[in-house]
Amino acid sequence: MLQKILIANRGEIAVRVMRTCRELGITTVAVYSELDRDAMHVRFADEAYALGGQTAAESYLNTDAILDVIARSGADGVHPGYGFYSENADFARTITERGVSWIGPPPDAIDVMGDKISARKAAARAGVASVPGTVDPIESVDDVLAFGTEYGYPVTIKAAYGGGGRGMKVIDRAEDAESALESASREALAYFGRSEAYLERYLTRPRHIEMQIFADTHGNTVWLGERDCSTQRRHQKLIEESPAPGLTPQIREAMGEAAVKVARACGYVNAGTVEMLYQDGEFFFLEMNTRLQVEHCVTEEVTQLDLVAEQIRVASGEPLSFSQDSIRHHGHSIECRINAEDPAKNFMPSPGPILRLRVPAGPGVRWDAGYEEGDAVSQYYDNLVGKLVVWGPDREAARERMLRAVGELELTGVHTTVPAQVVVLRHPDFVAGTHSTRWLEEEVDPSAWAEAGAEPVPEAAAVGAPAAAPLVERTVPVEVDGRRFAVKVWLPEMTAAAPAGAPVSARAARPKTSASGGAAGGGTVSSPMQGTIVKVLVEVGDAVEPGQALLVLEAMKMENHINAEIAGTVTELRVATGETVGAGDVVVVIEP
Repeated sequence: MLQKILIANRGEIAVRVMRTCRELGITTVAVYSELDRDAMHVRFADEAYALGGQTAAESYLNTDAILDVIARSGADGVHPGYGFYSENADFARTITERGVSWIGPPPDAIDVMGDKISARKAAARAGVASVPGTVDPIESVDDVLAFGTEYGYPVTIKAAYGGGGRGMKVIDRAEDAESALESASREALAYFGRSEAYLERYLTRPRHIEMQIFADTHGNTVWLGERDCSTQRRHQKLIEESPAPGLTPQIREAMGEAAVKVARACGYVNAGTVEMLYQDGEFFFLEMNTRLQVEHCVTEEVTQLDLVAEQIRVASGEPLSFSQDSIRHHGHSIECRINAEDPAKNFMPSPGPILRLRVPAGPGVRWDAGYEEGDAVSQYYDNLVGKLVVWGPDREAARERMLRAVGELELTGVHTTVPAQVVVLRHPDFVAGTHSTRWLEEEVDPSAWAEAGAEPVPEAAAVGAPAAAPLVERTVPVEVDGRRFAVKVWLPEMTAAAPAGAPVSARAARPKTSASGGAAGGGTVSSPMQGTIVKVLVEVGDAVEPGQALLVLEAMKMENHINAEIAGTVTELRVATGETVGAGDVVVVIEP
């Protein structure tokens, strides 16, 4: 068994892995960026080392820095979590070449399945049909137009080396092809380091069903059951559950067997997920995620297996602790991803400090989080605050339990997805299990959760220094030669200090306007969130119409358009490509 594991990640998944390591008696090593100096995963680890930098590229995707920490810490295993390097074959290869165990699949399997195009070819070799699409990277917008002519619209552009909805764009008409291809390529490059993309036919009302598989080095490959991840917005999952409602035992068995065939076709080892689209009694291979999924928790709840522990055992050379025949499923589990997003503004990211956090408890309730009260959700990273997971004896009991649990959750300082999740959980279509991947955005009235969403508590109202400041004991993080230590000191009690890592705008002194993009429909257009301008779509002197996109803003690795609210002429552009802005900063001025 491995003795010391470095978790090459941050946030919720880093803490999740550390908890299992602690139960197994394994020492944990955290790495962190400048913004994450006092993050929850850093506080939770046995040892922590600085990587430097703020953005993912400067820190969690800095190979040399991570390799240096592996050498200095003496870690004999690396768990990549999900995102960042989790599906990077070159990084996995570098780790294994140094004699360190990679807690994931072999690099060659990542190469095959990490490239979604070669994954489709592997599935075909295994006799598993894919969604109709291309098997070569997109060369130009002409490829998109030709595909749309052949299959009809909508069509999907997908990042060849991506997943999780990043670098994915749905095109409803030919006129949008060029801008969608540019945007997909930018997102894919920013999040995965590769811009290649391919095309797929977009099914009209599919369900997103994925199979959890596991394989060891002793020739055992099994499927543990399926998850339904059809409740999505902006092509990212909002609610997941297991088992999938309404699947017949025959379809479930066929999907499981197909998933095992795909895994064996690429020599897979460790945990993986084979994603499929299901519509009208047919299922199609979509892609394979060569890592642990965000939603692995619901599988753990219904199988009572610790998938992280199993990952570590397999990486240590041990056989699977279960067989296909020994797997048993009990009850139903539902997971809500609690993201820092504003449902009232098309799920726009909502970074900032968490001013209050009270988590639910009670029978059948689980909270996996990467933040605690006082921490800040940064614009530079994913906006997942935590995962609320429940178990019940059946789906209806689990649904009612989740409604109880989200009702107990108190989280202020940032907007969250909770208002939308409550609406979904109560919706007759979700109750009946008849929803699809496009259902939330196309068939559910968003005003239902727009009215339910509350504004974040103003920071000034939530904090303030007392008149007297007695000395209190504090544990303060310090660094010595890049390694983090916790030192106990006695300091004056300060409740007005800003949370560690809270992002600060370079334009904080500029006049602020409404965060909706303009003051009551006026001509000063403001940024709705902290982020980076990745494209300016207009010039001074241009005539614009209401709803026209002016800028493209990247926040939390997602692109968002800032639109005009009135017709008029652009008289000022206060930003340029590559600049960082804060929430409320004026970016464009329009004269009616």
